[in-house]
Amino acid sequence: MTHVTLADGQLYPMFSLAERDRRWALVHKLMREKNLDVIVCPNNTGHSTDFQANVRWLTHVGGGGDADIAALIPADGEPTALANRADSNWLSGAQNWTKDVRNSRRNMGKATVDRLKELNVERGRIGITGYGAGTRTPMGTILLGFYQLIRDAFPNAELVDATGVLEEARYSKSQEEIDVLTKSQEIIEKAIDVECATAKPGVRDWDVWAAVMSTLVQNGSELPVHCNWGSGKNIRHTLTRPTFRPLERGDLIINEIEASWIGYRAQGMQPVFVEVADPVHKELIKLQRDVYNALLERLKPGVTVGELAQLTEEFCHKMAPNHGPAAGASALLNMHGRGQGDDGPLITPSQRRPEQLAVQLKEGMAFIFKPYIKTADKSSECCWGDTIVITPKGGRRLGKRPHDLRIAG
Repeated sequence: MTHVTLADGQLYPMFSLAERDRRWALVHKLMREKNLDVIVCPNNTGHSTDFQANVRWLTHVGGGGDADIAALIPADGEPTALANRADSNWLSGAQNWTKDVRNSRRNMGKATVDRLKELNVERGRIGITGYGAGTRTPMGTILLGFYQLIRDAFPNAELVDATGVLEEARYSKSQEEIDVLTKSQEIIEKAIDVECATAKPGVRDWDVWAAVMSTLVQNGSELPVHCNWGSGKNIRHTLTRPTFRPLERGDLIINEIEASWIGYRAQGMQPVFVEVADPVHKELIKLQRDVYNALLERLKPGVTVGELAQLTEEFCHKMAPNHGPAAGASALLNMHGRGQGDDGPLITPSQRRPEQLAVQLKEGMAFIFKPYIKTADKSSECCWGDTIVITPKGGRRLGKRPHDLRIAG
């Protein structure tokens, strides 16, 4: 595995300069195809910094919940990063890709306008990421003030949405990116082990969550990370945080645990029962595993997300038993991109936008793959998930834990 272990004297894990050159060459190629003179990536630390994905992917500058950073890249040059306290934060060993890191003094829009004026794009085509809808952002991510500063400074320029350009560039992961996601998944599985060791009757739900978060950080995960959580008898939905209730025998804990290694977020979804598992879920996990493994073989380049959604329902219909708790169970596809942050495509039981369903899989795409299984009466559901990568032979799991329920205590 490359660039996972820190070299002597290295302060932070980093990607290689070869990876930098690959990304910049790819973006320049896409910019030429779209006839863009420059791409601007506004700052936005929303959704656990997922919305900073384009900036960090492009510049290697970022990390931390308050790291508001904007960036831009000209069609024939290297990127500029715009950050508060640029010298102390981003030119002191945290990254070695971007040399032009400027102090924005918290006014990212003005600093962006100043750099754009240097590039002489007064009558050019300025692409802006977050100007239009993204994977999880139907309203975009650019702040109104940021947009107005650019619009007012360049009334004769053509401002176009470049959200799709960077999304496309980030779809297929390099081997270095897959290695980093694998490291992230390893951290997640350590946290799941600690969750199972900690969850006992009488222990507060919050304290189990805290042990998970501590394990993530102790093993190198950055903060913030997404970690929705829920516990209770036959729980079906996660919340944004745990409760302070004491756990009871037979409780089910469900969560979406992510670790952030160099900002790359794998995800694991692992149902954990306290001391004893619900017999219904014992049957549901068997069916979910069968459907999951059948779908893995179909996760190949060229297949559309919509085709996978249909196969999920068909496989479950064929594989569901005729008798018992799982008889007549149904399934829905649930998967979304994993990487630097807001990676696509995205399909969940409630979000099935046509443009997302139409996306064709490409080799090197990475997803959290977690199809849901529900009983015929919809009273119980089971979901288990692992980060996978698309290969010519099908989906390959990055995790190593068994595909099953876990029993804590």
